[in-house]
Amino acid sequence: MQVHSPVATDGSCNPRRVACAHRRRAVDMLNDASVLSTRREATQQTKGAYPRDDGFLLLVVKKERLYPMNLATNLVTQTASILPAATRLGHVHLIVSSLERQIAFYTQVLGFVLLWQKENEAALGSTEEVLLRLTEDKEARRYPRNAGMYHLAILYPNRKELARAMARLFVLRYPNSPTDHGLSETTYLDDAEGNNIELYIRTLDRGQFLVEDGKMIVRYPDGSTGSGRDPLDVEGLLSELDEGDRLDLPLPNGTRIGHVHLYASSLEESNRFYTEILGFSPGLNDALLRMGDVGLDARQPHLVAFNTWKGMGIPPAPVGAIGMRHFSIVLPDAASMQAVVERVRAAGYATEESDLGMLVRDPSGIAVVLTQAMLPSTAQ
Repeated sequence: MQVHSPVATDGSCNPRRVACAHRRRAVDMLNDASVLSTRREATQQTKGAYPRDDGFLLLVVKKERLYPMNLATNLVTQTASILPAATRLGHVHLIVSSLERQIAFYTQVLGFVLLWQKENEAALGSTEEVLLRLTEDKEARRYPRNAGMYHLAILYPNRKELARAMARLFVLRYPNSPTDHGLSETTYLDDAEGNNIELYIRTLDRGQFLVEDGKMIVRYPDGSTGSGRDPLDVEGLLSELDEGDRLDLPLPNGTRIGHVHLYASSLEESNRFYTEILGFSPGLNDALLRMGDVGLDARQPHLVAFNTWKGMGIPPAPVGAIGMRHFSIVLPDAASMQAVVERVRAAGYATEESDLGMLVRDPSGIAVVLTQAMLPSTAQ
């Protein structure tokens, strides 16, 4: 029997064949224990919440759960932060045990551009911006019970580019977990050293989070509802691709780090640090789910998330740990930068100046770089 490849020899795409050949595989991967094992280990049974294979817990609203909610409508809302709306996340710096292996993964699987490489360092991203900095430590290893990165999230500029990225994964048969969060369309995968990555776009106008019968749900304009953890309509997403569209294009300009999700030692202290001290807007703060998040405003929610799924009071990752060294927050001007630094110091947090900006460690010991510029796209 002849097998028809969904990708031509010139790298172009037949989206119909991609959808037909890989829709079932994409759905199957949602239930593939081997694919999801790294996500499941973070999920812990809590009273009033039910573990799912996708690494999330079913939300059941109780008094221990605090949502920024409009009581008149039961809609979950996001208030404006005291940070300027032009504030954004910059790059994520990862410690890796094999620079060559990780460069191969990010360039070949995700289409990142290698912007520079010097000795044991490299920077990758789009042709315009550095999104990842990698530093090799051949002795580095993973520590399972420490604070650090749960996942980093790559935000694509539009739905077609997410479709291109996901089709590329399917053609490469790279394990990933397509998920519909209601207000975002996404897939999850691990890099070559087990760092979890989310690829997504925001779909904030597609529905609304609200609380109904004591549960948080997503309601869509046609009246239908979802859990926010539903299987993604992969075929619908891949319909964004046209016959002949190339899947081997580099990461598109406009792609950025959309959010970081952290393993924290304290939900309460993390929430206070990122809202009252750094100045983000409060979002979810759920003691039963043991997760919280912060954003900038209604159009830019969920920029930093944190959970205590590895346990309360876990220590920072030691030197030589595989994973995140730091992530950066880019402030738009000197005045806003100075205001944040003053709040940080007034709260008693130590700061450290570097060529990247001002480094501060959150209550879990996770390093955050405050800066006014993206990382240079040429080696310094």
